[in-house]
Amino acid sequence: MTGWTVFAAVLMIFGGLLSIFEGVSAIARDNLLVRTANYAYRFNLTGWGWIHVILGLIVALAGCALFTGARWARAVGVLLAGLSLIANFLWLPWYPLWAIVLIAVDLLMLWALCARTGPRART
Repeated sequence: MTGWTVFAAVLMIFGGLLSIFEGVSAIARDNLLVRTANYAYRFNLTGWGWIHVILGLIVALAGCALFTGARWARAVGVLLAGLSLIANFLWLPWYPLWAIVLIAVDLLMLWALCARTGPRART
């Protein structure tokens, strides 16, 4: 495993756990959440909470699989990071700061998973 793969695995576990906490906060109808009246995407808050919990769990598990060196984990990680990026973009009206942080984590995750490493990286 290269440094970027380890970095991506740590980010996936970290981002997955943050997404789980985000989802639990939405399910509990926490008073930290902000509701915007005129946002183009209107979704049920509890439903979004479950989406974040499930997606976060899958992302964290894929990060653990990436530590084992599974080849499929990199491709699955790219797909899941993209899905998480979209979910957090749509989550912006309810918790903007948290969503922006997770969008940044997802972008770093995508970059680390797609970075060319190894002996063929310099060609």
